[in-house]
Order: sequence, then structure tokens, then C-alpha cells
Amino acid sequence: MTTAESVGGMNLFDAARAAGISFTSETVPEDKYVEANGMRLHYLDWGNLDKPKMLLLHGGAQGAHSWDFFSLAMRDHLHIVALDQRGHGDSDWSEAGDYDTPFHVADIHAFTDAIGYDKFILMGLSMGGRNAYSFAAEHPEKIDRLIVVDVGPDVKAEGQAYIREFLEGTETFESFDWLVERVKRFNPRRPENQIRGSLINNLKQLEDGTWTWKHDRRRGIRRDRGGEMNEAAWAALAAVQAPTLVVRGAESYILSEQTANKMLATVAHSQLAEVPNAGHLVQGDNPVGFEKVVREFLELGK
Repeated sequence: MTTAESVGGMNLFDAARAAGISFTSETVPEDKYVEANGMRLHYLDWGNLDKPKMLLLHGGAQGAHSWDFFSLAMRDHLHIVALDQRGHGDSDWSEAGDYDTPFHVADIHAFTDAIGYDKFILMGLSMGGRNAYSFAAEHPEKIDRLIVVDVGPDVKAEGQAYIREFLEGTETFESFDWLVERVKRFNPRRPENQIRGSLINNLKQLEDGTWTWKHDRRRGIRRDRGGEMNEAAWAALAAVQAPTLVVRGAESYILSEQTANKMLATVAHSQLAEVPNAGHLVQGDNPVGFEKVVREFLELGK
């Protein structure tokens, strides 16, 4: 089994300490699977079943482990579940390539029913944020609070192009080290040993020794298609009833200040928090700053 240490990275707990994350115990989540909406979905369960429920949805081309810092810091206060959404991580891929928002929303509905999440806090980043507010609009009875991280119905075209340029290209990589260097150029905020430790969760090594991503490349990166799609997304936001926090990385290349403020005007009970020293991948770029704004919104102390 390939571990973070075996590729020159830090384990979760050392990486969290290096990033300034406070936590009370070296707890690892339990890997679980459930059949939902015709898919076998993998998720991480961080325990504490008697605490308020929270579901975390990762961004495109990421996975449930992208929330590890946050989950480790907050598990004393919440029963956190982080889902590998369809086509990502260790969850099933769609044979038909069905990765549009309605399919994700249907998955979330079936998944939360299957694990007994009747009322919960929902948080998502990027693709996961879009899926989160779309789900909240359709199923308001299930949502206690909503947190949308660095995404809106309108996104910066140059940011999408930047992500596409990073992800598209070769399907396999001869060298793990080569990909580490590529990630360092894409996001220079992260120290190399943290990159190595986290990257291993998004890759798998093939029998011939090469590496490939753990997501379905057919999914692609959503282009800002405008028109009816964006109108539907704004309508979904307008239908959200739960108290909502919009989180924006202060240096985001995806969510503009203009769109974030329009989201505040659209969602009835909403507030905006900007996290300094963070781009699009807010919870990893500045994990302490991200944790702070979410704690304040959820009214949770240290």
C-alpha cells in the first residue's frame, strides 16, 4: 500500500500540525460504502454519531480526503461525513458519463437517506458547492445550514481555463515526482511535503508503475455555458431557505467579488466571508482561516 510517507510526504497529523491546525486526538476516519441511486458510493465517516450531522462535498477532480484538515479539527463538535461523489475517488463511475448537477443531486438525496442523515449541515467546494446549493433548493427540509465555498452560478472563464490546462493532457504519468512539480507550479501556496501527502489520495498506481488520476476524465471541467444553465443556478440559489455562508478565497480565480455579492442579494439568509491568503482551494490554501470563518458561522467554539 502506498502511503504519504512512502512518497516523501507527511502523514495527516504531522501535516495538520505544520499547517497550524489544532486537534485533540490522532483519529482517522472510517472508510465506508453504500449503495445509493444505483451507484456504490465511498465516504469517510469521522465518528461522533451523537453530534450534529455535517456532509462535505469535494470539488471536481478531488475527493473526500480534501476535507481531512477541516474534519480533523472539527470532529469533536460534529458528526462529519465526507463523500466521494460519483466519478471520483473510490466511488463508482457513471457508465453513461452522467455527471451533470441533477445526477449528483439525486445521489446526495439517496445517499443521505441511506445513512440516516435526515437533517444536516451541508458544505461543498466548487463542483461540490454547486451540487450543495442545488440540493438545498430541492430538499430544504433536509438542510440545517448551507456553506458554499468559492463557486457561484457565474465563474471566471480564465479560472476555468487555468484548471483545465492543469488537468487535461496526459492520462498517465511516468513519475510521481513529475506530477508533484506540476502541482507546485499550479498552486505554489502548499509546501512540497504537504503536496506529496495529499496527492497520494487523488492518484492510483497502475500495474506498469505509472500513475493516473482517481477521477473519470470524461467528466471534464464545466465551462461557463451561460444562458439557461446559469439562470437555473440562480433560481436554485433563490430557492435556498437555510441560513447560508458563502466563502470566497480572497485571491480566487473562480469566484469574483461581484458574483459573491450577487449571491448574497439572492439568498435570503446569507452572509459572506473572505479568507485571506487563499485562492480557489480555500480549505487547503489557508486551513486555519477557513476553519475560523466556518466555526463562526456554525457558532462553534474551540
